[in-house]
Amino acid sequence: MAAEPALRRPSEDGLYEADYYAWVQAQVSALERGDMAALDVTHLADEVADLGRSEKHRVESNLNALLLHLVKWMCQPDRRKGGWEVSIREHRKRLLRDLADSPSLKRHASEIVAEEYDLARRRAAVQMQPRDTIPEHCPFTIAQILDPEFLP
Repeated sequence: MAAEPALRRPSEDGLYEADYYAWVQAQVSALERGDMAALDVTHLADEVADLGRSEKHRVESNLNALLLHLVKWMCQPDRRKGGWEVSIREHRKRLLRDLADSPSLKRHASEIVAEEYDLARRRAAVQMQPRDTIPEHCPFTIAQILDPEFLP
């Protein structure tokens, strides 16, 4: 009877570092087969955590872009452009889609409105004249921000 080959820990074979796509495919295959011994648990855990961070960052990015154009729309009614409305609608749609896919991120979005508004306000100040028309604190509620029909 032949001896069984020694199980090699996947993280030790260097595939993760050498060919990320091949590593991903190997992990998917191992998961589909239920072959837990073939999983690179350390890197897999890192990658899953990164997925969660990416989802949060996408919410933050879309919220920031949405707030920037809401501020510009509100503070410069005489300079409104179709592109601003397109951006408002597009980033709101992306944000709503992300929140529908991961409802637990709605709380995160609510928690970071002030921070993202401050960043958007600073960006708007670089682009706008006069700058003193930009409210220091977010003038929009999270319900308004997410409302597909809301334009200030």
